[in-house]
Amino acid sequence: MQLRLDRIEHRVGAATHLYPLDLALQPGTVTVLLGATQAGKTTLMRLMAGLDVPTRGRVSVDGRDVTGLPVRQRNVAMVYQQFINYPSMSVRDNIASPLKLRKPGSADGGGGLDKAAIGRRVQALAEKLHIEPFLERLPSELSGGQQQRVALARALAKDAPLMLLDEPLVNLDYKLREELRDELSALFAAGSSTVVYATTEPTEALLLGGWTAVMDAGEVLQYGPTAEVFHRPASIRVARAFSDPPMNLLPGGAQRLGPALAHHGAQATIGLRASALRVRERPGDLALAGSVELAEIAGSDTFVHVGTAAGELVAQLTGVHFFELGAPLTLYLDPAQAYVFGADGRLLQAPVIPTRH
Repeated sequence: MQLRLDRIEHRVGAATHLYPLDLALQPGTVTVLLGATQAGKTTLMRLMAGLDVPTRGRVSVDGRDVTGLPVRQRNVAMVYQQFINYPSMSVRDNIASPLKLRKPGSADGGGGLDKAAIGRRVQALAEKLHIEPFLERLPSELSGGQQQRVALARALAKDAPLMLLDEPLVNLDYKLREELRDELSALFAAGSSTVVYATTEPTEALLLGGWTAVMDAGEVLQYGPTAEVFHRPASIRVARAFSDPPMNLLPGGAQRLGPALAHHGAQATIGLRASALRVRERPGDLALAGSVELAEIAGSDTFVHVGTAAGELVAQLTGVHFFELGAPLTLYLDPAQAYVFGADGRLLQAPVIPTRH
C-alpha cells in the first residue's frame, strides 16, 4: 500500500504536536521514525492509523483520501510500548484472533484459513518470538516482556497492509532485543506489509535498514534510505539525533583542527562521530591531546570522555579498555572522517563512504 501525508499538522489547544509535514511511505518496506521522546513519533503514527484526525492536511492510501476515516474502518495493525492483549484468552488464542476473524475471500489474501493452517501460523510466530512454551498460558501469567512479544505476534499474524510499531522492544532485556531485531527484520522482509517502526535508538534504525524519517520537536527533519541519512545527515539536528553517542561538535576555524578543516572558517561546526576517534595514530591523522574525564564500558565497547583544548570529546573504542581519571590521553582522527556544517547548521561536507566491491 502507498500511504501519503500531505501538509499534515496536529495541534491540541495552543500546543503544536506536529508542524506541517509531507511524507510518502515506501510501499512494502520498513520506515523507521527515529527521534527522542516527545519528538512527535507516536502522534504521527496515530494519525496514520486513524486514531486521531489531523488539525490540517490530508492522509491518503493508494490515492484515496482517508483523512477522516476512523481506525475501525482501516486495515491496520498497531503495537504500542504498553502491550495490549486479551486477558481472558490464552496466548495461543491471542495470536490466532486476527486469523479467526478473516472471512473467506477477504482482500488481504488470507481469508478462509482452516484450523490447521491457523495453528501452523501461530506456532511459527511463537517460535520466532520465543514464546512457544507459553502458548497455553494467560497473559497475566507472563512477564512484561513476554506479553509484549504476544502483542507483536498478534500484529504480525494479522498481516495488515499497514503495520505500526511504537517502540515495540522497549520493555525487553538487551539480549532478547538484539535477537528479536534480527527476527523482525526477516519477518518484515518476508511479508508484504508497509511497516512503520518508531524508536529512540539510532542503532535500531541502522539494524532495521529500510528508510528512516528523523524527527525532532514535531518536525520531520530528513527522510530517505537509512544508510544515506546516517552517512549524510542534512543538518546538525539530524546528526545529533542519528548518532549514539551524540556526534562530537567543535567550532571550526581553529588551527588545532589542522588546515584541512580550519579553512572552513570560524562560523563552521566540525562534527566527529565517536567511532571515528582512536587512541592509536595512523599516517595523516590529526592529534587532539587531553585528559580522561570519564570511561564507560558498555557491552563490547568502551566510551572514553576526553577533555581537550577543542572541547570535550567522546571516543567509542572497540573492546574493553581501562583508563585512569585525569590521565593524559591523545585522540587521533582522520580529517577525511569529519563532517562540516555551515553557520546555518546545514551539511557542507561529509566523509566519503568507500564503495564495496
